[in-house]
Amino acid sequence: MWISVLLIIVIVYFSVKVSPKQRDEDAHVHGAGQIGLLAAVALFGVDYFTSYYYATGELMSALHPYGLQNYAYLAVIVIALANLVFGSLYMFSLGPFNEGGGSYTASMRYLWPTISLIVAVTLIQDYILTIVVSALSGGDQLLSILGLYGKNWLYHFLLGAMLATGTWYLTIRGRGESAKVVFALIASFLMLTLLMGVGLLIAHYKGVPPVPATEIPKTISIGQAILHMLTASMKGMVALTGLEAVSNGIQFMKNEDAGIVKWGKMHFPRLNGIWSFYSGKSGIGRFVQTSFLFYGGLTTLFLTFFSIRFDVFDGTLGRTLVGNLAFIGFTQIPGGVLLFWFYQLLAVVMLAAASMTALQDAQATEWRDVAIGEIPEIIVYRDPRGTFTRSVTISFGLAVLIMLLVRGQTTVAVPFYGVGVFMPITAMGLAVRQHVLKNYTGRARLWGAAGATFSILLSISVFLGQIVGKWHEGGWVALISFSLLALAAHAMLISPLGHREPNQIHRIVREKAKVQGAMASIVEWQSLKMQEYRFHLLVVMTRFFELFGVRRPMRYEQPVPAGDYDHALHVDHPDAPSLLTPFLDGMPRLGGRPKETSPVEE
Repeated sequence: MWISVLLIIVIVYFSVKVSPKQRDEDAHVHGAGQIGLLAAVALFGVDYFTSYYYATGELMSALHPYGLQNYAYLAVIVIALANLVFGSLYMFSLGPFNEGGGSYTASMRYLWPTISLIVAVTLIQDYILTIVVSALSGGDQLLSILGLYGKNWLYHFLLGAMLATGTWYLTIRGRGESAKVVFALIASFLMLTLLMGVGLLIAHYKGVPPVPATEIPKTISIGQAILHMLTASMKGMVALTGLEAVSNGIQFMKNEDAGIVKWGKMHFPRLNGIWSFYSGKSGIGRFVQTSFLFYGGLTTLFLTFFSIRFDVFDGTLGRTLVGNLAFIGFTQIPGGVLLFWFYQLLAVVMLAAASMTALQDAQATEWRDVAIGEIPEIIVYRDPRGTFTRSVTISFGLAVLIMLLVRGQTTVAVPFYGVGVFMPITAMGLAVRQHVLKNYTGRARLWGAAGATFSILLSISVFLGQIVGKWHEGGWVALISFSLLALAAHAMLISPLGHREPNQIHRIVREKAKVQGAMASIVEWQSLKMQEYRFHLLVVMTRFFELFGVRRPMRYEQPVPAGDYDHALHVDHPDAPSLLTPFLDGMPRLGGRPKETSPVEE
């Protein structure tokens, strides 16, 4: 017992000691709470790291009822390949698209506003479902300790809602405090997981027998077996939202080299190519995404091996898959039951904290959506700590509502979570391909375009595979929900609430969101571009109704032209005034102010 207590004390002390401390001078840069490397790993990596607790469980749950668990390694290979390909795509994308917005910004720059609009609403749905799945999974782990997993849906819902509430409260208190807490949790999780792995190896070589099977596998055809393999592969990819999360939230990262990069440039100048790749805020984001290349494949392989070895899955002995393996591994250590309880409670808190990634990215997305006219202006409000509190609160409220609608069942929510992220990944692949074709030559152009094309084909395949593989679990509903969201986004855009003129855009971006510099210029350009698209839609609708003899006069005049992206960005002059300045009320126009007519004397 004392050995376990000592291990817990040492792990917690070390985790708190290495957690990032935010300096006062870094609290606000351009009005945003900026974070460094360790904080970025915490806030934008926690969703991906905690997929360890549920992704493999979902994968094995699609196979073991049919006696197919020994073929899970094929699904692991597919998952590892997807992580490698998509991780590489997003690491490259942080070079040309390093001002935040992810595939939403990339598609607006190189593709069409239609795709950008669909991507924006898809991401909002995905972030909200991230909160749902993370919080409910945390409740699952807590019930797993008590052997109550799957006993009563009300327990799952109440625990999920409580955990989401704690995450909401911590998020609105600011990024610095959130990052410190979450990094300490991740450090503790990594050390305890390594300790659990040692315990599982001890159990394996001691010859601990598998848990006796309580169910007879169902007999299925070869075609059904292939479908279940597809389903298993798709369920193991649920955490790829982390890639888009980093790309979207890079606007909150400090634009300076991480400590390890500064050290590397000084001591190993020969590796300057590597240090340049990981320089600045793009480098911080790439450090976070580097773990995505291998983490998913390695952790899924680790859990799959021991799941098959000890014949444990979600629901076995009233525990989750990870709960069962944790019990086996930690009980090989003196007083290991205490370690098991601590590990499971840590899982509860970490899964709740995974919602922070979604809440950070909901903030990063929604203020942009307000600027372009997709969301009413009242939503955007930024408090002195740099947090968009209304966005956070609304996302939290919708997540709790969905938890109630799915009756607290994580397995019901998972089919909708992760499906939508492959549409943004596809858009990013298309945008990267266009960027490579436009800016590269020779072999770099050839291989870059080929790599982007492969990622596009793979993401489309996974997107369709997610829907087909999860069809009987609600995949068809996800397809309908995406269509309805796309239509609703367009309806909002062409409504009077979607109209944005230069003064309103400037107020939203510069005064309410309190954003300056290149990022502000990008969003202003996006807003003007979307207003051009809105005007085009209204013209098309007017002409359509005219075919039936219905004439609808245009309510608004033609919008201000967005112009060229590179000109709007002011790459060479980051301190240049807003591109909206010539069009704001009270500002002089070309040719001077219009002449005024004096009142007529009676």
